[in-house]
Amino acid sequence: MSGLRIAVPRGAMFKETLDALDGLGIDTSEVRSNDRKLLFEDAGIITMRPSDVPTYVEAGAADLGITGKDVLAEQGERGVYELVDLGFGPCTMVFATVAGDDPAAEALRRLGMMRVATKYSRIAGEYFERTGRQVELVEVKGSVELAPLTGLVEAIVDLTATGTTLRENGLLIREEIERSTARLIANPVAHKLKAAAIDELTSRMRDAGGIASS
Repeated sequence: MSGLRIAVPRGAMFKETLDALDGLGIDTSEVRSNDRKLLFEDAGIITMRPSDVPTYVEAGAADLGITGKDVLAEQGERGVYELVDLGFGPCTMVFATVAGDDPAAEALRRLGMMRVATKYSRIAGEYFERTGRQVELVEVKGSVELAPLTGLVEAIVDLTATGTTLRENGLLIREEIERSTARLIANPVAHKLKAAAIDELTSRMRDAGGIASS
């Protein structure tokens, strides 16, 4: 890949990311066949959790990275350039409660605030500030859907692709906060020093279906 190293997210976007790299002529066969290995020098690929991609790119351990817009939004201002909206891995950040009468709205009426469980405290906090609602954010690491079912909170903010898990747990999407897709990001120094290689790869990714990011 012209001497470039790219950070690739394992998980939901893994296959589509590798498919996109295959389309650029990068051989990802070793990456696909090895679940335990993380660094693939010959292919110029490092694999990791999506949330770690901006850290590696910002630090220069990778020249480029692919991760979700939700990750970039939650982590706030990072020293990376967002180059291309790749279009795949679509999902939506939502505000949800148990179905039926809205317990969050009732809590706001009675108490003037509501309790909301989330893994995305920055996104949730900024959203409720914009919409003028007082919240107590409860940060959880595991299954967010459990929190309103046990009475821990009145609502959740979570990322969903299809809404199936929410529905299966008796939860109803009340509001859509923002949509997310995979983004190509770059280290600013690499973007200057390896401009020709990165510009070529970026252009080919746009041609393959991505769109320019602001």
